[in-house]
Amino acid sequence: MSPRALLHNRRAAVGASILVFFALVALLAPLIAPYSPSNMNYTPGLAMSAKHLLGTNSNGQDIFSQLIWGARTSLSVGLLTGTLICLVQLVMGVFSGYVGGKADTALSSVTNVFLVLPTLPLLIVLSAYLRGGSVFVLVGVIAITGWAWGARVLRAQAIALRNRPFVEAARISGESRWHIVLAHIVPNMLGIMVANFFGAALFAVLAEAGLEFIGLGNPSTVTWGTMLYWAQNSEAMLQGMWVWILAPGLCILLLGTSLGLLNFAVDEIANPNLRRD
Repeated sequence: MSPRALLHNRRAAVGASILVFFALVALLAPLIAPYSPSNMNYTPGLAMSAKHLLGTNSNGQDIFSQLIWGARTSLSVGLLTGTLICLVQLVMGVFSGYVGGKADTALSSVTNVFLVLPTLPLLIVLSAYLRGGSVFVLVGVIAITGWAWGARVLRAQAIALRNRPFVEAARISGESRWHIVLAHIVPNMLGIMVANFFGAALFAVLAEAGLEFIGLGNPSTVTWGTMLYWAQNSEAMLQGMWVWILAPGLCILLLGTSLGLLNFAVDEIANPNLRRD
């Protein structure tokens, strides 16, 4: 999978454009946001105006500023969780598939346990138990519940590659197991791992927003999910503050769409059978 192939894929181009936009918004949040997202000194329920582009919420906070700062947290959750899940998949899937034997049996048994556990109930139970923690707590909870399927796919690929001639040559030359995995196995399944990353990041963004929305995160943290949580609690629609719900919901939709498009694009490039004429 080459960068040139990604650049010429329409799905990848659209997905990357949206993702880069949100990344720039997150990085430049201190410069773009006109006010502090936690400032509650404004008149509650103001309509959209030049001073408050999206109005204010029932707590007297500027909605536009919260939306900008929320991009930083929501995007960070997706990227951090996707990276963490990929690392777990590397150990539980790729390494166990290459090593084989008792280590593979033990790690595969753990993977099978997580595969049969219902993801959504487990996610809710763990989040409820650790309720009120930092965003990193949610990252850990989502990573724990989201790694197993990808690890199973990577294990199958590692088993298919471990007896290939170039791997045998590296083994005979005395290279360590980890070096063989990282230098010879992983590069040959890079497309699958990149697709897994975007899939995991998409799962993380939606899971974080959903958990925050039902009150299982930290309500004091400014994210798109907590914006929806406070909007629901304040009955924003009944009070005519529809922007308070629409803005973060639309951002979650767009970010999820970008990650989904990148996931599909990488799959399409890595697997010729998925390509359209």
